[in-house]
Amino acid sequence: MILFVGLGNPSPNHQNNRHNIGFKVIDSLNKHFGLSKQKPKFKGLLTTGKIDEVKVFAIKPLTFMNNSGVCIRELIEYFKIDASNTFVFHDDMDIELGKIRTKFGGSSAGHNGIESLDKHIGNQYSRVRIGISHPDKKSMVNNHVLEDFNSEEEAIIKKITDSIISSIPMLLLKDFDKFSNQVNQSNIK
Repeated sequence: MILFVGLGNPSPNHQNNRHNIGFKVIDSLNKHFGLSKQKPKFKGLLTTGKIDEVKVFAIKPLTFMNNSGVCIRELIEYFKIDASNTFVFHDDMDIELGKIRTKFGGSSAGHNGIESLDKHIGNQYSRVRIGISHPDKKSMVNNHVLEDFNSEEEAIIKKITDSIISSIPMLLLKDFDKFSNQVNQSNIK
């Protein structure tokens, strides 16, 4: 069993925020692979199905970014999903817009959603870090992640999300280098 987690904030005024890129990936994943209708469970919106004959769960926590770990802990304990079979999609300001990096474990680098996950399930899970670029000034960080993508950025995000979804079979195999290379190559401007 595999768990896909998209981090974000559930209120409508956050829908197109940079911080909600994880939700966008889960929505695309659900649609592309024909997963079940989203149902409110485990303090999140949960879908299920199969990808390449592998049972998958996909969830968007409704606990807001800073408490994402509460939702995920409940789900993995109930279904007995090993944290190492969990893939988390989230925004990362230290990566250029339109690029990704994958990693297993490691520190939160100050990302509140990742800090919450680490607190509740440990850090032995995989992450797909999606670049949203860094604002010019440190004082602009909080506003930057909670601002909506502009139309040019939205087009870049759509392209990278499509690339992520088409490369999911490599992610299921935990071939992070191949997955990252394919996604990043398809997004060269």
